[in-house]
Amino acid sequence: MKNKKLWIFIVLVLVFVILNHQFGWSDLMNSWLNQLREENLALAVISYMILTIIGCVALALPGVTFAIAAGLLFGPILGTICCSLATTLGAMFAFLVGRFFLKDSIRPVAMKNKYLKKWLFDENSGNELFILMITRLVPLFPYNLQNFAYGVTDIKFSTYSIGSLVFMLPGTAMYTVGTAGLASRGNRLLYLGIAVMMGIIVMGIGGYLKKHYVQK
Repeated sequence: MKNKKLWIFIVLVLVFVILNHQFGWSDLMNSWLNQLREENLALAVISYMILTIIGCVALALPGVTFAIAAGLLFGPILGTICCSLATTLGAMFAFLVGRFFLKDSIRPVAMKNKYLKKWLFDENSGNELFILMITRLVPLFPYNLQNFAYGVTDIKFSTYSIGSLVFMLPGTAMYTVGTAGLASRGNRLLYLGIAVMMGIIVMGIGGYLKKHYVQK
């Protein structure tokens, strides 16, 4: 069967999504993490990070999902740290899956997206960090698809990992702090104000990059 590995991957994801919808695993996990946080914070952090990595790789969930969960569970500072580390590890695992298991399947899928095609496959490989910054900060590139697609490129794993951590951090912090602000009573205005300022900075940088490099 052509693209056998890709079809196996898709089937496993679909099975998990259907079972999750049927049995409400997400709600159960959320309740369990909240209870675990009260009893053992360290174990709750580890459990959150493991679930986030699985969500990034197996379910291809958007990164904002994990940022919101981190903000609600752990607050603005610890939540940002946990989410940033977990989503970076998830992106690293997705990279390895793309490189070693889905290499023949991901490239044609990514090539259908004109932006990913241009920046991941048509540009000079010497601009790897700049390309990472573009794809992470400009909201035109499918987050999960690019994680797998980078595994098909010639970018070094170390460059991809460090660049992803740095360039995903502003957006992660914005959503995590903003969610913590909505959930907070005493510091709501402070957290929301910080999130708004970070949002202005992130959108400003993304808008500049989009105007001067992506659209151009």
